[in-house]
Amino acid sequence: MRELKILAVVIFFTLVTYYLVEPFAHSQMHKHVESEGFAYKDLPELTKKGDVARGKELVFGAGACTRCHAITAAGNPAPMDPVTAAQSHGVNPPDLSNAGAVYDAKFLAALIKNPAHALMIEHKFDANKGQMHPMPQFYGAGGDIDQEVADMVAYLQSIAVKKEELTSKQAYELACGRCHANHYARWTQIGEQSKFKKEQDALAFKTQVLDYQDALTKYLGKLPPDLSIYIRSRGEHYIKTFVENPQNYLKGTAMPRVGVDEEAMEKVIEYLEDSGDAKRHEREEVGKNVMIYIVIFAIFALLWKKALWRELH
Repeated sequence: MRELKILAVVIFFTLVTYYLVEPFAHSQMHKHVESEGFAYKDLPELTKKGDVARGKELVFGAGACTRCHAITAAGNPAPMDPVTAAQSHGVNPPDLSNAGAVYDAKFLAALIKNPAHALMIEHKFDANKGQMHPMPQFYGAGGDIDQEVADMVAYLQSIAVKKEELTSKQAYELACGRCHANHYARWTQIGEQSKFKKEQDALAFKTQVLDYQDALTKYLGKLPPDLSIYIRSRGEHYIKTFVENPQNYLKGTAMPRVGVDEEAMEKVIEYLEDSGDAKRHEREEVGKNVMIYIVIFAIFALLWKKALWRELH
């Protein structure tokens, strides 16, 4: 019995030490923010039913979306390469092919009407002070602007892949990949880094990445961090709530609200887990086996100890 009491004391103080070093210390160092459920309650609801055909006309016409954005799903390539686009706009405008599957519909509508407001960066782009966001506002095409915006959103949703077919890489690329690199996944802000056969090709690609990063740094004030191990260093809850509303953590940050819906965010987390913690399933299995071994070893050690002391007494 005495050994069991000693073991209980050791376990108790080990757990207390772990709590003070990990959960408690983490809670003190990082402000806890509750998730808003990706509801975007500050944005108005879509009250109009969109017309896909009319939306296509607006996206390619009065909306002027294709002046900056690629829509490869509709056969429309990007008007500029990523580096030139970043030097012109601060960041490469996203391909809108899967925007309807990744972004929340309310957010998309608000983004079309007033980008700085939807992105929650009006402190950086104040139209009253002449600080215009690189993406111009849509002022309508002469009709009901709310209906026109609903039509454009409906079109973008119609060309996007189905939610269940959206891959984690597609979600990450659209939500995070134009600003954040991911070294473990060989992802750069201008796309996936290939394994080049010639050194000069690798250097040319690296030069493009550096040029893009220079433009991005000027636009945001600092280069956004590499997300390779963020899922392990920050954790799922922090990443989700930060993406949902960066201002809750860093008031005045230049990082925009991303506007993804909850399903797309799960895909982003999946991508970060696959790249930043690729061995997690193997590690968890090994952990279970180690715990089983320790329990069996403890049982045999206790039985051996009892047998040994029985002979001595």
